[in-house]
Parts: sequence; structure tokens; C-alpha cells
Amino acid sequence: QVQLVESGGGLVQAGGSLRLSCAASRRTISSYAMGWFRQAPGNEREFVAAISRIGGSTNYADSVKGRFTISRDNAKNTLDLQMNSLKPEDTAVYYCTASQYYSGTYSSAARYDYWGQGTQVTVSS
Repeated sequence: QVQLVESGGGLVQAGGSLRLSCAASRRTISSYAMGWFRQAPGNEREFVAAISRIGGSTNYADSVKGRFTISRDNAKNTLDLQMNSLKPEDTAVYYCTASQYYSGTYSSAARYDYWGQGTQVTVSS
């Protein structure tokens, strides 16, 4: 099974940018559709962005559309999330995830099988 490790989180002021990365090991991510979810304290885990197995299709939550960009490099076995124009409400732990059985872009956490440990993003006002 694939193992996922996120990096790139941190503290940034509102309006700033961060780039999250997810490094995969044990298996190549070319076999998986991938996504990013986030969870703020007291909230349920919510969908942020997804990218299809080949990378030709993407899907974004309305709250991040136009500000965040998901991308994958199957050769490097990495998944990225470029986050621009960050807002305090983007503060959360961000999780990288992989779907073994589905190839598209899904917003339901139930479609995903493997999860990283998460990386904290804090946006100050």
C-alpha cells in the first residue's frame, strides 16, 4: 500500500501563499486518484481539491476555487497544493489522500483509501 507524507505547512499572514507537498512511498501514485482534505478544530474533515489518476481532471471546493491549485508529478511521485490569497478560514490540518479503486476526482472522503498524517496550516489575520 502507498504511504503518504505531507510537508510545507506553517504560519502565514492573510493574503499570503503556501505550497503543500505530499511525498508517496512504497507504491507509485500513478495508480491512484489523489486529493487534499482539511480539518479545522471542532469541524469535520472537508474536501479541498482532487486530481484524477492521469492528471487531466481536477475538482475544487467552492471555497478554494480560483485560489488553490492541485497538481501531481507521477514521475517524482508527488502531489502538490499551491495555496494563494490565503484567508484565516483556511486554517486547518491538511491531509493528502489516495484512492485505490477510483480514477476520477471525488469530493467524498469515503472514496479514498490512504491518508497522510497531516500538516498544519495557520493563517493569521
